[in-house]
Amino acid sequence: MFADYTSSELTAIFAMQGFAGLILFSVFVLMALGLAIIFGQMGVINMAHGEFMILGAYITYLTSQLFSAYLPSLFDGYFFIAMLLAFVVTGALGALVEWAMIRHLYKRPLDTLLATWGLSLILQQLYRTVFGAREVGVSLPDWLMGSYAITDIIEVPINGIFVMVLTIFITIGVYLLMQKSRLGKQTRAVVQNRAMAGAVGINTEKVDRYTFALGCGIAGVAGSAFTMVGSTGPTAGQLYIVDTFLVVVFGGASSLLGTVASAFTISQAQSTMEFFLSGSMAKVLTLLTVVGILMLRPQGLFSLKVRR
Repeated sequence: MFADYTSSELTAIFAMQGFAGLILFSVFVLMALGLAIIFGQMGVINMAHGEFMILGAYITYLTSQLFSAYLPSLFDGYFFIAMLLAFVVTGALGALVEWAMIRHLYKRPLDTLLATWGLSLILQQLYRTVFGAREVGVSLPDWLMGSYAITDIIEVPINGIFVMVLTIFITIGVYLLMQKSRLGKQTRAVVQNRAMAGAVGINTEKVDRYTFALGCGIAGVAGSAFTMVGSTGPTAGQLYIVDTFLVVVFGGASSLLGTVASAFTISQAQSTMEFFLSGSMAKVLTLLTVVGILMLRPQGLFSLKVRR
């Protein structure tokens, strides 16, 4: 298989494959951050998380069309406005969903699974009705086009570098929010002991709503980043929801470090095996490996100590 390649060409191939794995890692982290917050804090299995991501992607698409048609002089900076709009709109929808549906289903995880799965089907049909069944692509500013030459034969896409930098900043922001802010401290208190948190005056229902909205808002930002590496369609979110749940469970619910470590492990393993095998077989082997590890360590790579 490798006999026709020189050593420098093999090095370039593995370097490019590794970078592709880092881009996949970035998408996994952005998706899993929001899901880890929701699942880890409230125990809600949000099957519509992928649709929240695609909503952010569609908002980015609409913003690019708006700037291209009416504000072409500001087109180079539209993406930052699109990310902010994606966060606000998906976060607001998440708060509405929590108030209208999720809050009535707490302590009933199977019901939340069915309800959010039904919500995902409704959102998919809504996207199909509004935007059509065909996939759409986002026009990128000139500064995000092209590639950066590391060596004579190794080039990496600039938009991939931007997605990775964006992921780093968002991950740091989520960490500071959960560790230093008032909302983060209240959220961690509710996770550790909901009854005691309520007894000391924390409004647990409001914390749940804000937390669900935050997780959905991060999914919207993930959708904005997704437009740089893939096409946006009504069912595109379903392609990542299983991998996202896998990342969260494997890393350990409520563990930010576990989410990042799990996303890196799974993305690099999947990207590397896709070079040697087909994409479907790489996913199967990755899934079997993760399931095998979870059988030995059900709490995931990192677990949070919770008072009972």
